[in-house]
Amino acid sequence: MTRIRRITAGALALGLALAAAGATGSPAAATSSSATPNLGANVTVFDPSMPVSEIQAKLDATHAQQVNNEMGTQRYAFLFKPGTYGTADKPLQFQVGYYTEITGLGADPGDVVINGKVEVYNRCLSADPANPNCIALVNFWRTISNLTVNINGAGQDGCRQTANFWAVSQAVSMRRVQFTGGGLSLMDYCTAGPQYASGGFIANSKLPATTNGSQQQWLTRNSEVASWSNAVWNQVFSGVVGAPDDSTFPDPQYTTLEKTPVSREKPFLFVDSKGKWQVKVPAAQRNTSGTSFDGPGRTLPLSDFYIAKPGDSVAKINLALALGKHLLLTPGVYDIARSIEVWRPNTVVLGIGHATLTAVNGSIPLDVADVPGVIVAGVTVDAGTKESPVLLRVGKKHGLGISSPSNPTTLSDVYFRVGGPHIGKTNIALEVNSDDVLIDHTWVWRGDHGVEGFTEGVNGDTDRWRTNTGRYGAVINGDDVTATGLFVEHFQKYNTVWNGERGTTVLYQNELPYDPPTQADWMNGSTKGYAGYKVGSKVKKHNLYGGGVYVFNQNNPSIETENGFEVPKTPGVKLHHIMTVNLSAGVINHVVNGVGEAADMTKVGQPVYVVDYP
Repeated sequence: MTRIRRITAGALALGLALAAAGATGSPAAATSSSATPNLGANVTVFDPSMPVSEIQAKLDATHAQQVNNEMGTQRYAFLFKPGTYGTADKPLQFQVGYYTEITGLGADPGDVVINGKVEVYNRCLSADPANPNCIALVNFWRTISNLTVNINGAGQDGCRQTANFWAVSQAVSMRRVQFTGGGLSLMDYCTAGPQYASGGFIANSKLPATTNGSQQQWLTRNSEVASWSNAVWNQVFSGVVGAPDDSTFPDPQYTTLEKTPVSREKPFLFVDSKGKWQVKVPAAQRNTSGTSFDGPGRTLPLSDFYIAKPGDSVAKINLALALGKHLLLTPGVYDIARSIEVWRPNTVVLGIGHATLTAVNGSIPLDVADVPGVIVAGVTVDAGTKESPVLLRVGKKHGLGISSPSNPTTLSDVYFRVGGPHIGKTNIALEVNSDDVLIDHTWVWRGDHGVEGFTEGVNGDTDRWRTNTGRYGAVINGDDVTATGLFVEHFQKYNTVWNGERGTTVLYQNELPYDPPTQADWMNGSTKGYAGYKVGSKVKKHNLYGGGVYVFNQNNPSIETENGFEVPKTPGVKLHHIMTVNLSAGVINHVVNGVGEAADMTKVGQPVYVVDYP
């Protein structure tokens, strides 16, 4: 706690002033907690008394701006106060674009009801009418939570009326959502082809009859489902009431855990019965199944949070944290030239509207101390143009080692990017050194495409390999770390390295990098390439449930990778339902440790499975 001593008298005076004003730096936010807080220009709060046409127009205009804005800087959150929106005759039907969050402000998902639809459709990426290339493979970065959708397709065409469509891929979260009155489809089958999708994540939700369709992989956690249509490569269910049986894996390709070993639901904003703004912080639980809309946890008044907006200085944010405030990051992009330091136990850092922290001058944008109970949720962390050692660090190597199995530090819907919107460089994206950490849905992505200015084709991929440098995606050094929904892609050495004891992963999805120019660039000593998932050689106990490593060496299809998974050969390290997949370029010679056939060009799109290893 020596950092306290660095607070100067002037800074302390500023801190006391901030504390008196609710630590928001905004006069509007210092008003009564029953008043609507000042959450910035990128947050819209809807009230059920507003005309449906007004709400519809606002949402439609934002979608029109964001539907193709994959690498843009705009961020939005739309918050619905308790009540009902839309009617049988005038339903509220809208689509959700990039960097958009749709969230209800009720204490229960049933407190906000949308009579209509909340949807995501395929994007058709080609202007060629003969081959429009309509897919959901790049439908990233959007959120829906804490509401009920009473599905009403009135006025839509016949195909669109058949379901509420949620055709998404990575970095998309659905939490605390109920559907009534119709089915849910995770595939958009109403457009031209090929209609591919690569998601995805649902937690703590009540689902109707659900069409998986073309979704390559998916994790559904602690939910209820009326039925699930099919599997493609790797559909995983953990603590889901109504989940399909997995006893005949890989036909079909289901992995089902009766209970989730460790879980904690994401914190959420709500307005209570007196009109006061609060944040519910659910407690961690073990060995659970089904939904927990009213589960254990604590409630914090929003006045306990520093409400940050883009342009706020890190010094100001850190001072508020040092004075005991939690942190609410409103939508936008924050340039971070020195670390946001979270060192008090039980601190909550909650982003809304896909708030994004971008490293400047090689900084570590977010640094969490080796203390229990910290929660980081709803935050994206981007690498900058100067290499960072790491983008988010939880605990330091050889730190104090203070942790709590019953109160794990938790990362929920935390996403990482190296490249994409701009050139990015980092050694490691996510480093976890603390024990007893829960990672509940992350996408750690070194960009395989973007708007950095590289040319298309082989030369552009070679430029990306040399310029957008990210060596390791996730490095887990702490013991007793659990990951539910670990998606890591395209890093230049090991995508995931797990050195801690007694680690558990429930669904792992990885694509190896597309862009190594030559085999010499993709060598691990004398071994061809790096496995997509590496468990450290000294580890004695580890469990993985439902893991896939995919290869698409489009820059040089002759490149080989020896193994998809690399783990110690010991009885306590167990991999259950794992696979490699060839996406039409390159080859993975074995699934794990020399076991399993090659995922080569004779098996494009056909997984090579190992049911259990060893």
